Amino acid sequence: MSVTRSCRRVSVGIIGSGFAGIAAAIALTRAGFGDDLVILEKADDIGGVWRDNTYPGATCDIPSVLYCFSFAPNPAWRSRYAARADIHAYLKQTAVAYGIDRRIRLGTEATAAEFDPVDGRWRICCGGSEARGEVVEVDVLIAAVGQLSRPVVPVLPGAETFGGGSFHSARWDHGCGLAGKRVAVIGTGASAAQFIPKIQPIAEHLTIFQRSAPYVLPKLDRRYRGSAPRRLLSLTHAASRIGYAALFELLTLGLITDAGIPIKAMTKMAEHHLRRQVADPTLRAALTPDYRMGCKRVLLSDDYYPAVASSNVRLVTEPITEIIPGGIRAADGVTHPVDVIIYGTGFAATEFLAPLNITGLGGLRLAAAWAVGAGGHLGMTVPGFPSMFMMYGPNTNLGAGSIVSMIEPQARYIAQAVRLLGTTGAAYLDIRPEAAGRFEDEMRRRLALSTWTRCRNWYRDPAGRVATNWPGTVAEYARRTRTLSPGDYHLAAPAVTGNRTAEETVPVRRRI
Repeated sequence: MSVTRSCRRVSVGIIGSGFAGIAAAIALTRAGFGDDLVILEKADDIGGVWRDNTYPGATCDIPSVLYCFSFAPNPAWRSRYAARADIHAYLKQTAVAYGIDRRIRLGTEATAAEFDPVDGRWRICCGGSEARGEVVEVDVLIAAVGQLSRPVVPVLPGAETFGGGSFHSARWDHGCGLAGKRVAVIGTGASAAQFIPKIQPIAEHLTIFQRSAPYVLPKLDRRYRGSAPRRLLSLTHAASRIGYAALFELLTLGLITDAGIPIKAMTKMAEHHLRRQVADPTLRAALTPDYRMGCKRVLLSDDYYPAVASSNVRLVTEPITEIIPGGIRAADGVTHPVDVIIYGTGFAATEFLAPLNITGLGGLRLAAAWAVGAGGHLGMTVPGFPSMFMMYGPNTNLGAGSIVSMIEPQARYIAQAVRLLGTTGAAYLDIRPEAAGRFEDEMRRRLALSTWTRCRNWYRDPAGRVATNWPGTVAEYARRTRTLSPGDYHLAAPAVTGNRTAEETVPVRRRI
């Protein structure tokens, strides 16, 4: 494929090397900017959440055929729902195949970024094992840190006095043995539903603290064995993608309109699944959700309910009042003795880009710009923060479907923005406040009609606003991001000093 170079070399810095960061790098490479980009990764390996979440049973809850890039299909998945290790391996293989691995700087953590309007560049302050105190300068900044990268551990009275082991599921302590131990799991979300069935058989006793019961649907996972199924999968890969994508689009319509036959059918399916797997009526009542299907994340599992119903498991629905050196005390006054506490309490999904300290035009801090809630045009760019883009930012999460299908359009859109900078020679581009304002007003209006406003969930920020989710279909988002509209942006002319541009006169500490 021939690539036409831009008339200006535009350098790009990407923070994060998960699906989003890899997708952005590939799109930019295809657009001719591969020689002028760097990916900053704080860890010693790439992969994002699929590197970090090593808990037992970690798998994708989206069919494997959808959980890969459309331009890099993987017909060799080993199961219908890919395991963590297989997804991590796929990401690494894809990075190598497209030459992205050569652009990644491991052990380099971006701690702050400040925009200099004089030369139109971002200065990224770095820390980590390989770049402490270093400053990397780029023309375009892409934050690809995602929504599910910062684990949340609740502040519970007495937690510091606990005498046993404790850790968050996203930072699994493999050195903490669970065999023969009394284990407490706080939380019953997506991660907990995967690791509880794996640790239940080895723990002496398992106490599960549930704040609200999740809806659980049958997963119907299967392993692909031998060569014939893989060859068949290769032949039907495209058709399977289309079929699953259509199903998720249909389910999405039920979520964003707060009404729909698909959601009612899923509710009946979840109720039947619960009745079939849990015989005890008291336990079944405790596991029955008291909110509308889809308001919280729907889980897929064939073994969660049987694990919870096991004789060595106790489900506690009373709130936790305190943690003591040898256990956990609930609101009913009962003390549950435990040796290990595992927090399956999710992530700071609405604290986008934190703790990265970002400063835009006029010294404006991103935290201040988002004081009343995070937002941005198409979930990607914020007024006052020129030439800065987000991947998997505000209002781009899905209630149903593969987030990879949202990441790819974002990567293509950002590549258009970088190309626009190159072809126009502009110092920077900044989304116009009126364009961003129209989009955010639309988001608030449409999200108010969605199922996600009907209960407390991780999609909503402290003010109650749904900050994470996209209130439309994947097809709509792809259409709206297909072509960047230059009129939505302010293109700044290069600053000039005498007969030379600011680019020639401003000293640079380190350039990529």
